[in-house]
Amino acid sequence: MRIVFTCGGTAGHINPAIGVAGRIRELIPDVEILFVGAEGHMETELVPREGYALETVRIEGFQRSMKPKMLMKNLRTLGLVAEASAKARRILKDFRPDVAVGTGGYVCYPVLKAAASLGIPTAVHESNAVPGLTTRLLEKKMSRIMVGFEESRALYKDPSRVELTGTPVRVAFRGAEKARARRELGLPASEPVVLAVFGSLGAGYMNERMEEFIRRMGSEAGFRLIYATGKRYYDEVQETLTRYGLRSPKIDVREYIYDMPKVMAAADVILCRAGASTISELTYLGKPAVIVPSPNVVNHHQEKNASVLAEAGAARMLLEQHFDGDELYDCVTELLFDPQKLEDMRRACAAMGVRDATDRIASIVLGLADEGA
Repeated sequence: MRIVFTCGGTAGHINPAIGVAGRIRELIPDVEILFVGAEGHMETELVPREGYALETVRIEGFQRSMKPKMLMKNLRTLGLVAEASAKARRILKDFRPDVAVGTGGYVCYPVLKAAASLGIPTAVHESNAVPGLTTRLLEKKMSRIMVGFEESRALYKDPSRVELTGTPVRVAFRGAEKARARRELGLPASEPVVLAVFGSLGAGYMNERMEEFIRRMGSEAGFRLIYATGKRYYDEVQETLTRYGLRSPKIDVREYIYDMPKVMAAADVILCRAGASTISELTYLGKPAVIVPSPNVVNHHQEKNASVLAEAGAARMLLEQHFDGDELYDCVTELLFDPQKLEDMRRACAAMGVRDATDRIASIVLGLADEGA
């Protein structure tokens, strides 16, 4: 059996595909899996790290501005779409997959469109509460549409073709457990742990707020902090912390968190964005969170994702430009030292998780592969 996964741009699109691929590889050890991603993006690092073959195409997203500069960029993007579609067809013809699956990112459009035109069964997974442009463009061409939120089904033209699966997490999350994670990370069992991570690429605004947060925290805080800056900001943040004497053994600053299942399992409170992959990981582990949705996404979909958790009592939501680092610190410490509130949030978060999302999607993918065989 041969399966193509296509995804790209951010870890939130890539990790769900890796999770499903890992589960299928467990079920069918001799399965052949190929990933197709966007040239120069994060998948070129994350996918090979998991041991999967990867092909890339050149692709960019469309700009929604009508400014002349953006219109010219969109004309260039149209050319790249045509180029990517042609290359995708060549990749698919060479690999001859039984099914092609997309989990998000602009690269999904040329690859899945090419697969559908070649008669290959196709499926697309939309992890956000509101369908993105790529999913909308592909909707009529797909054999199956899978969604992460029940509320999403009504937003499609034919809800009967849409299946609620939840959003998958990587295989490593299945064995993540708090006490063991803390032992392996060398963290004390009794001291609270806060994880701060604002997207795989980082966020300049949130790094400024985290500097204020760390100033308040000092070296005598009653909790530990693990803080991922994002690769583009790591050196700058390290320099700032050193310049102002903000180093502390209680603060672990990282460029990127490669062992995320373990680190999330160890945490008591997580400060994060509201990408759908992050939401699925929070609900899978049942982790209370303070969520700051990214304002730099189409249709404010992160704010809508975060609202689902906040309304259920599983998280607090703060909007950028409406708080500073001191307020963030106060919010976190209020939760950390209120055990009953934390437990209520943990239960509410866990109740929202679709713990078998990976198996649900794997089952649909394998069913499509059998249909196309």
